[in-house]
Amino acid sequence: MIRVNAERLWSTLEMMAQIGGTPAGGVTRLALSEEDRIARNLLRDWALDAGFTCDVDSMGNMFIRRAGKKPQLAPVMTGSHVDTQPLGGNYDGVYGVLAGLELLRTLNDNNVETERDVVLVNWTNEEGARFAPAMLSSGVWTGQFSEAYAHARADIDGITVGEALDNIGYRGEAPARAFPVHACYELHIEQGPILEDEGLDIGLVRAAMGQRWFTLTLDGFAAHAGTTPMHSRRDALTAFAELALKVEDIGYRHAPDGRATIGMAQVTPNSRNVVPSRVVCSVEFRHPAQAALEAMEAALYKVAESLSLSLRGVSALVERIFDYAPIAFDAECLARSEKAVAELGYSSEPMVSGAGHDTCYVSKIAPASMIFIPCVKGVSHNEAERILPEWSEKGANVLLHSVLSAAQES
Repeated sequence: MIRVNAERLWSTLEMMAQIGGTPAGGVTRLALSEEDRIARNLLRDWALDAGFTCDVDSMGNMFIRRAGKKPQLAPVMTGSHVDTQPLGGNYDGVYGVLAGLELLRTLNDNNVETERDVVLVNWTNEEGARFAPAMLSSGVWTGQFSEAYAHARADIDGITVGEALDNIGYRGEAPARAFPVHACYELHIEQGPILEDEGLDIGLVRAAMGQRWFTLTLDGFAAHAGTTPMHSRRDALTAFAELALKVEDIGYRHAPDGRATIGMAQVTPNSRNVVPSRVVCSVEFRHPAQAALEAMEAALYKVAESLSLSLRGVSALVERIFDYAPIAFDAECLARSEKAVAELGYSSEPMVSGAGHDTCYVSKIAPASMIFIPCVKGVSHNEAERILPEWSEKGANVLLHSVLSAAQES
């Protein structure tokens, strides 16, 4: 069996990590930023130097293509994203892109002709850190969002996706619209501790959790912190404290698979000597079962109602802003990866992804699955995110043979 060039893959990872690199060893490379532009240009140059083509659509999605013998057949796709969280890690997303580049280079090195084209994709704004929602451009490509909606999303400075695409020169002319895909694979770090804790090489991802995001607004009344008696206050922040504990309880009540998180909160007027009048916060639920997500959402509305009816004098308004259902990945795609793992002599186990990924959207229009490798202590979305070179190599080899198997099917 052919293998990837592990040293070359690791070198590309290290080079890419310098773009937006932070003093603590992580990276900040937000979607459609100057750092993202530089990273895209480097990826494109690597691809062109290897003899591949690179096309960009109207959402800035990059499609790097290695031609097969029968271009009329639907291609096999792989890839991920190069954008990061602020103060993020060096491997989330970009590992899948650069391992995809490495598999294309490996096919060149070994003069392998595939029946089908193989397409490597870099999706725009997977993280959702600069522009919400996450997986925005794969969502447009698969028909989940309109292009007009996506181009109008704005960051905290009011810059829209459309403007940012123009600013970095990555608004392509071709519309962001899906083409037929024979099979799609995404290689990714686990972003959790299971594989490392169990000493396993590979996670074969059979499903991904559904997610629901909410914005919750608590309205009280601003008052002087020194002159307003405790019994007269309508304190939005203390109501928020009660809300936070109840949201946490919803997660525990749907354990072990449930997740409940408040990751953002804004306090108004945010002054040390004023009783807070408003708190606007995020609430996020995740679960692999649709019925459980429904129950978690219903529980949140009950919490909001109880806060509004309590003696605190604070109203609570819930708005759902993002929803996608749990994903079951394709059995045949998984079978190719299972075979690759066995032939390579690696260890593995079936897994459910707790994070959202672009391939979750791709799976709605094409057969798809994911491959995980361990990350140190399960740390991700953090400058301390790390993987080992041998993990990188093994994941790339499984990706190589999963994609190659699909690409040789006529």
